[in-house]
Amino acid sequence: MTPERTEKLLNVLSRRQHNLTVVMENVQDPHNISAVMRTCDAVGIQDIYILNTKIPRHKKFGAKSSSSAAKWLTVHQFDNVQDCFNELRTKYNKIFTTHLSTGAVSLYEINFTENIALVFGNEHSGVSEEVRSLADGNFIIPQMGIIQSLNISVACAVSIYEAFRQKNNAGHYLKSTMPQAQRNNLLKNWGFIEHDNN
Repeated sequence: MTPERTEKLLNVLSRRQHNLTVVMENVQDPHNISAVMRTCDAVGIQDIYILNTKIPRHKKFGAKSSSSAAKWLTVHQFDNVQDCFNELRTKYNKIFTTHLSTGAVSLYEINFTENIALVFGNEHSGVSEEVRSLADGNFIIPQMGIIQSLNISVACAVSIYEAFRQKNNAGHYLKSTMPQAQRNNLLKNWGFIEHDNN
């Protein structure tokens, strides 16, 4: 690995945000998943969750959409809602689902300086009632058009770039807060082992 490549990977790793994640529930189109992956990588999200309770697990994702982003992310796949939420609760203080409902908060009211998980649902039916019942609340992306919905990859991009804005303003990208064990595992998975762990 060239010194330039090593420096780039270390710079990327130092900006990874361990306290923000995206969950995709029963998203059918692998290209949508891959587009979300690419955006997650762009804003420094390392861990993403794919929950499939109504469709089989995806064996691969759309390479063109992700530009190989999947190889740089840690993808957690679940086929049981409770198991997925049990793991999420060990890492994230608040879980919000995208759902247009009474009491749903605006995306711009969420405090993304906290540990946050955002759940995005199926292209046709959205987030399931079971998942909504386990979350801390629903959020919406304010819209002014007639059609009050966005493609999942677009909705995710809008949402996590708001998270990026808040986290960047708060200085979250200036210093790595990723646990050392996770950092070391990623270094190995990315093709090299760093000898200096400071």
